[in-house]
Amino acid sequence: MKGKFLMISALGIGVAIFSAPLFAHHGNAAYDTDKKITVKGAVTQFVWSNPHCMLQFDVTDENGQSVHWIAETENPSTMSRNGWTEKSFKPGDQITVTAIPLKNGRPVGRLIEVVSANGERLPGIRIPQTSSDSPLPYPKQ
Repeated sequence: MKGKFLMISALGIGVAIFSAPLFAHHGNAAYDTDKKITVKGAVTQFVWSNPHCMLQFDVTDENGQSVHWIAETENPSTMSRNGWTEKSFKPGDQITVTAIPLKNGRPVGRLIEVVSANGERLPGIRIPQTSSDSPLPYPKQ
């Protein structure tokens, strides 16, 4: 009986250890957490859904080309506690977004803050202090 208990316990512990990566969904490994960028653009779509809200917007780069950006936020209930609603943004709204960029340079980021054309600030994710105090210039494509 004791041997069976030990085997079942060991199996349970083994399953728990090897399934731990399944709970790592909210990691920031793809993001360059030492950098912040700030870009201005126009909202194309705001997706208010689980597991993360997405703010999509177009930015004109330094060459005059339109670049489609996606900024990921938290889930709707967290965002609503930060003052957001499903009607916070509509297509065409002019915004300034501060975000943590992807390491690979693609136009995707974890949203830190959005400032609307009228100056309203809506916070995104909470991040630990980054090594750079000021946002980086627009990234080159």
